[in-house]
Amino acid sequence: MSARGSRSAPRNGTRKLLRVAGLPAVAALFSAAPERIERLFFDARLKPEVGSFCAELARRRKPYREVEAEDLARLAGSVLHGGILALAKPRPVAEFDLARAAAWASEGRLLLILDGIGNPHNLGAIVRTAAFFGIPRLVISDHPEQAGPSDASYRVAEGGMEHVELYRAHHFAKALRSLRQSHRVIGAAAENGKSISAISASDKPMALVLGNEQHGLPRDTQRICDELVTIPGSGSVQSLNVAATAAILIYALAAQGKPAKSAKPDT
Repeated sequence: MSARGSRSAPRNGTRKLLRVAGLPAVAALFSAAPERIERLFFDARLKPEVGSFCAELARRRKPYREVEAEDLARLAGSVLHGGILALAKPRPVAEFDLARAAAWASEGRLLLILDGIGNPHNLGAIVRTAAFFGIPRLVISDHPEQAGPSDASYRVAEGGMEHVELYRAHHFAKALRSLRQSHRVIGAAAENGKSISAISASDKPMALVLGNEQHGLPRDTQRICDELVTIPGSGSVQSLNVAATAAILIYALAAQGKPAKSAKPDT
C-alpha cells in the first residue's frame, strides 16, 4: 500500500460550537443559516448594526447580549473579533461523491481541491477568494495535515464559508484519478510546470489542486494530474504563499470557464 493509501482522515469528532467573529462573517451566517446560531455577543460600538440579528435570535429564543470589549476578546479567544461573535453549530463537511462531481462538470466551473493545506488562515483566505470569484465548491483531501473549518478559517474567510460548499475526499488518490473522467486536473507546482498562458481551455472544466504550505503538492498527486502549472517569479524569493498562489491561479483559470459572479472588493 502506498503512503497515500495509509493516510487517515483528519480528526473530526464531536465539535464544540464554532466561534464566528467579525461582522462580514456573522452577517453571512445570519443570511445563509440563522438556524445554526446558538448565541450572539457584541460590544457597544456595533449595537446599531445588530438589531436584525437580535430580532432573529429572539424569534428563535436564542440568547444575545452586549458585552465589554475585554469579555468579547475572552469569549472569542482573540482580540481580532471585529466587535461581534456568534457561537454556531458547525456545518457538516459532506463526503466527496464522484457521481455528483460529474454533474458539476456540466456547469463548466473551476473546482478547487486542497491536498494538505495545514494553516487554517490559508484555508480561510482561499475560501474567501473562491467566494469572491464565484467558485461554488472546494474539496479537501485526507492528507493528515489538512485543515478543516475552524474559528480561524471562518474569521479569515470574511463570510466566504457561507458561499462555498466544502467536501472531504477520502481515498484521495483514487478519487483524483476518477475525477479526471469529468475534469481536467491541474496541479500547482513550485517548479517544472507550464506557465498559466500555456494552460488552454478544453471541453472539460478544470480542477485546480493546491498542496501543503511547506512541502507543496505531493509527488504522487503530481503524477495523477493531467498537467502542472507554475507561476514564474523573479527568483528573489523561493515561492508565494499558497493563498496568494490560489488567488492568482483561480483568477486565471476561472476566466476560462463560465463568468464568475461579480463581487465588491475591499476599499
